[in-house]
Amino acid sequence: MKPHRRTPLASVKILNGAHELSVHDLKRRDDSFTLHYTIAPRLPDAGDDLPVFLALEAMDDVGNEYFDWGGAYGAADDGTHTNGSISAQPALAARACEIRVRLSFLRNGEEHPCHLVLRTSATKS
Repeated sequence: MKPHRRTPLASVKILNGAHELSVHDLKRRDDSFTLHYTIAPRLPDAGDDLPVFLALEAMDDVGNEYFDWGGAYGAADDGTHTNGSISAQPALAARACEIRVRLSFLRNGEEHPCHLVLRTSATKS
């Protein structure tokens, strides 16, 4: 896996402050967009007692809504953090300059939401 940029696009404490989520990239696609992130320390794997599930909802600054389209995560080779990605549909609007993202972490029947504001590559005219 290629190294992430040194300064994340956004970072936030999650799961009652026990972990830190850092978003490293927002990739636009023709039909969707994908967030690439790390979480430290690592999340439990699916085989562990309390796996963590992730869901995404978002809205851009021009009023469009975006919904979870799936993702994947796993422990880094050194075991210190989790690498992951999550996608949403539809594609980001060309005019959108900013996206407000709600990530909901689901663990042991409890929802742990976090909110991020990310800049897109669009610029206001």
